[in-house]
Amino acid sequence: MADPMKIRAAANGGVTEVKVLMSHPMETGLRKDPSGAVIPAHYITDVTATHNGKPVLQCRLSQSVSQNPYLAFKFKGGAKGEKVQVSWVDNKGDKRTDEATIS
Repeated sequence: MADPMKIRAAANGGVTEVKVLMSHPMETGLRKDPSGAVIPAHYITDVTATHNGKPVLQCRLSQSVSQNPYLAFKFKGGAKGEKVQVSWVDNKGDKRTDEATIS
């Protein structure tokens, strides 16, 4: 299982800004290791963010995104003390879900 995501969420004027740092190797399947063998593809394919159980962001990523991707987005609503949950799934079926409290 991957390391926990670092999530920061802050509400200001009816808009919540979320910043997420996802720990993931994001291998393209094109690089080679020192012995010359191809490193298998391993990358995040789907990211979903929810607030109060309702999706506020859904996106698809591919192998063109760098290691440990950073994602920032805003949505209307959200109040201090409420939770934002971010989940990802990768091409190998691994999953990770973490949450943060809106400040």
